[in-house]
Amino acid sequence: MPPRPDALFELDALDPGAGPRTPPPAEPALPAARGLLDVREIHAEPEAAASPRGLEILARFPRARVVEVASHWRIPHLHGNEGNVARWVRVKSEVLVLGVRKTFTVRPNGRSADWIAPGLSNGCAMACAYCYVPRRKGYANPVTVFTNPGDVIGHLGRHIARQGRKREPNQCDPAAWVYDIGENGDCSADALICDNTLDLVAAFRHWPTAKASFATKFVNPALLAYDPRGRTRVRLSVMPPRDSRLLDIRTSPVPDRIAAAGDLLEAGYEVHFNLSPVVLRPGWQADWADLLRHMDDVLPAAVKAQAAAEVIMLTHNEELHEVNLGWHPRAEDVLWQPAAQETKHSQNGGTNLRYRAPVKHAAVVRLGELIAAHAPWLRVRYAF
Repeated sequence: MPPRPDALFELDALDPGAGPRTPPPAEPALPAARGLLDVREIHAEPEAAASPRGLEILARFPRARVVEVASHWRIPHLHGNEGNVARWVRVKSEVLVLGVRKTFTVRPNGRSADWIAPGLSNGCAMACAYCYVPRRKGYANPVTVFTNPGDVIGHLGRHIARQGRKREPNQCDPAAWVYDIGENGDCSADALICDNTLDLVAAFRHWPTAKASFATKFVNPALLAYDPRGRTRVRLSVMPPRDSRLLDIRTSPVPDRIAAAGDLLEAGYEVHFNLSPVVLRPGWQADWADLLRHMDDVLPAAVKAQAAAEVIMLTHNEELHEVNLGWHPRAEDVLWQPAAQETKHSQNGGTNLRYRAPVKHAAVVRLGELIAAHAPWLRVRYAF
């Protein structure tokens, strides 16, 4: 029998009859860049390794062993190798893949952005327990960097030119076509590897009808020198620190992300926030209220004046649940709640789990009330 719509607002709702639970100790947060990348092994397509961007990357990690591969998607001891679950974080730190992007599809979106751009990376050096990208890669999710940024930027320029000016405002942006450039990675962390993110930001600087957008959980001061001139939107992903310490492994601490907002705005970025993912567990309302009060206390007035937010409820996946049990089972105490979740078929054709419709609706309404009470300046662009 599905839970009542308000069930997850009760402290003991996720563990009927057991009373409130105290979450297990969380993994310690990793300081900014220390230890995020200690690249010892680079798997590279020959064309990628020989390209200017590939040579730049190889020079940045001169002690790494370079292994030639026919395809960045077909590396047997990485992809599909169940034994890598035990090395989940180590692989992210020590392994890098270089490939050449061959497909340049620009997909319509309509939620976070008008369009999803063909990205210049796939995978992430961080290790968020709810990340959807590993579902596609199988047992290992190191960063794959595409070394042909000029091809991607050229394709984007032609797509933007075909759109002309945006005729009507929408929730993505009132005037510009918004392109998400980091759907399958974190552009801020990617900037530790090479200049792909810089190249994209520089390209959008000169496209007056378009705007780049990417979400990040990593504070990288290098981005402050990129001179975006208002044409790139950074979406700082935030959640209560209690959740982040358990689920956002190897990311910048949430207070650091919030503190970076003023610097990013001053450097020329548009700064929005992703309230993401919203994880329903005992005490979630109080912790989100604390987070929103903290944002209200510390954010400069200029950030508040232009800020908007996306509210994204947790979506999980049975295969990822099994992977997590092999490297971070404590995360599944809050992520895996089948009594409160139902099957969801995603736009990309996958089968995932989301909170049951009445539970999700009630939680979105409640979070909206918390925003209105504690951060009334924060406009919600969409919730899903």
